[in-house]
Amino acid sequence: MEYNPGWNSSSVNLLHVRAQGPRDTLHYVWSSIGAPAVLLVATESPSSSLGINWTRLLSPTPAGAVWIDPPGSVVHSSAVVFTKLFEYSETKPSEELFYPPYDLSDFSWASVNHSLNHTALTAELTGVPATDPGGGFANGSLAFRVTAYEARGRDGRLPGLLHTANSSQVEFVLAGVAPRANGSRFLLEVATVEQPGVTQALRSARSIDDEFTPTIFEMLSLVAESQNQSSTLSFLQWKATAYGSRSPRREDGIQCQARGLHEANWSRPVSSVVLAFFGEGVGSTYRVSALNVSFGGEEGKVYQEKRYLSWSVLVGFGDPPTDTFSPLVISIMAVALGTPLAMLLVGTCLVLLAQRKRYSEYEPIN
Repeated sequence: MEYNPGWNSSSVNLLHVRAQGPRDTLHYVWSSIGAPAVLLVATESPSSSLGINWTRLLSPTPAGAVWIDPPGSVVHSSAVVFTKLFEYSETKPSEELFYPPYDLSDFSWASVNHSLNHTALTAELTGVPATDPGGGFANGSLAFRVTAYEARGRDGRLPGLLHTANSSQVEFVLAGVAPRANGSRFLLEVATVEQPGVTQALRSARSIDDEFTPTIFEMLSLVAESQNQSSTLSFLQWKATAYGSRSPRREDGIQCQARGLHEANWSRPVSSVVLAFFGEGVGSTYRVSALNVSFGGEEGKVYQEKRYLSWSVLVGFGDPPTDTFSPLVISIMAVALGTPLAMLLVGTCLVLLAQRKRYSEYEPIN
């Protein structure tokens, strides 16, 4: 992990996470210069490095300010941008009233250097609106907590996402923000930038194995695929739940829904690091898609009571991690299915033995 590599000031945030393999390197570039975003770059060189022209990056025209050396080593690049936070309430059944959105590119962000932990590989981007006429953020904040991983494992907190060394986790946290109505719900707009020849697909998978996330049976994935769908290049993956507590439990669950993936109708995401890497082709040469993720419990009461919302999503390269049936679930299924079968077999044997015993009391007729 590097914080603002080549730049001595902490007035802006750029966090570079580099994962080196024997034949390749993965780069994650998190930034809050403009809208918070992460740039994902996979290279086929074990020694590839990140280059930054800070003067150009912080200028009004940042195109070309971020690059990878050697340039020919890049095999895949994409970006995820968190653009806006919407707040809405239901006035009538199937009728929603939206309030003016919070544009995350207009937020003021605290220095990541204060939260950076090189041992745990964690960092936190925390921000508040630069101007807040309604005072909703007077006692609250919005944050993105980043965690990188060195090996396969599972996060210890709900929703307990399974991760690999090819992925990182980001937790979106809304804490202490005053809602603008009784029963307010929130919606986070997530945009993606992809290379030519790459398409986005939203997938939903259901499983009866809910050992690590009780009562949540749905896993959602937003995957970037080559046009012939021969391979998955990168992904976002999350469980269909958020939580309303700093120490989440099952009863703190908040319903989480993905509202259809669509092509964005704006020319570029308002993120300097994305424009700095992809250049002026964002929105034309490079495809921009957007997805809205909504959070709301029963009439929004969970957030109303606790003023806390957290949602975890995995970001990575290749295929998303896949859960297999755990030994506990396998043993439960074996007992549940095996016991009736064993009883049937034992019962059949007893009946056969009883019939044989009854007829064996008679002498054979000659």
